[in-house]
Amino acid sequence: MKAWVLHGINDIRYEEVQKPVLKRGEVLLKVMAAGICGSDIPRIFDTGAHKHPLIIGHEFSGVVVEIGADVDRVWEQRHVGVFPLIPCRQCEPCHNGQYEMCRHYDYLGSRCDGGFAEYVAVPVQNLIPLSEEISFEQAAMLEPMAVAVHAIRRGTDEFSMPKTAKIIVCGLGTIGLLVTMFLMEAGYRNLSVICNKEFQKQKALELGIEEKNILIHSAVDVQECVEGVSLFFECVGKNETISHSVKSVAPAGKIVWVGNPHSDILFDRNIYWKILRDQITVMGTWNSSFTGKDSDDWHYVTKRLGEKRIRPQEFITHRLPLQELDKGFLIMRDKTQDYCKIMTIMDQFL
Repeated sequence: MKAWVLHGINDIRYEEVQKPVLKRGEVLLKVMAAGICGSDIPRIFDTGAHKHPLIIGHEFSGVVVEIGADVDRVWEQRHVGVFPLIPCRQCEPCHNGQYEMCRHYDYLGSRCDGGFAEYVAVPVQNLIPLSEEISFEQAAMLEPMAVAVHAIRRGTDEFSMPKTAKIIVCGLGTIGLLVTMFLMEAGYRNLSVICNKEFQKQKALELGIEEKNILIHSAVDVQECVEGVSLFFECVGKNETISHSVKSVAPAGKIVWVGNPHSDILFDRNIYWKILRDQITVMGTWNSSFTGKDSDDWHYVTKRLGEKRIRPQEFITHRLPLQELDKGFLIMRDKTQDYCKIMTIMDQFL
């Protein structure tokens, strides 16, 4: 089969590799759509992966074409999405059903072979079945959507925060836009966003954010923007916006830090004092809950997709055949074009 294989830093190749041999409890998935995550870009060009060679890509969907030992035949030919984190199921968080906090996890696309390939082996416990209403490209966005929902559920105490609460989303990359989309869908309307591109502003307008509530600022001058916020989602991961999140929230306000850090995060003493004196709640969030139960983040998303209450496909700006996916890597690295979600769609769907 063909796949994008990362051999080392800045050494990714589209090449012929062996089709996966299934282990007990795995299925062979024919990949139908796969999205490039922002975390894939430093993995390719700056840091490398946990091991090499490695097929990267962790946002994908497909069709089960083969089942391994101990897999129920009900999965044959099913259209599925994939939770990429493979928990150990032995540590304390796993015993509590908090698989996203597993201490000894594996991960499709960063620690073991992932979805930028024609086929991928996936543990059957990591599959979520798709209804007929959900397309492959929508399902390839389940992972970032579930990440957004996980952050929102934490920040709003499972949506119990009053719908009139003043909320800021800072950073309108894919995750920030999805956080905004799900907040709007849940009925939060006292919502402002901070972005740094006209393209992102247009996406916010398309979501229904009023123009007066869309603030375009660089990370340097963003501290001028807003104060008295009940809940602040920081989706950038830079020192300036981290500090601004603290400056913005009202006494007893809440902050959810979502963005992956671009560097060491440092803030001055007055920021720390504000956290103490205003008794601000600061929480981190990572990944999403996937337990196989209706109450997890993935089922929350698939329910809304099935009911056509959200349209994440409108964030797909580039659709590329698998063999041309490197064009997407370079667009995201070099910022040569405006983009949101860049995705490979198998040839028959292009």
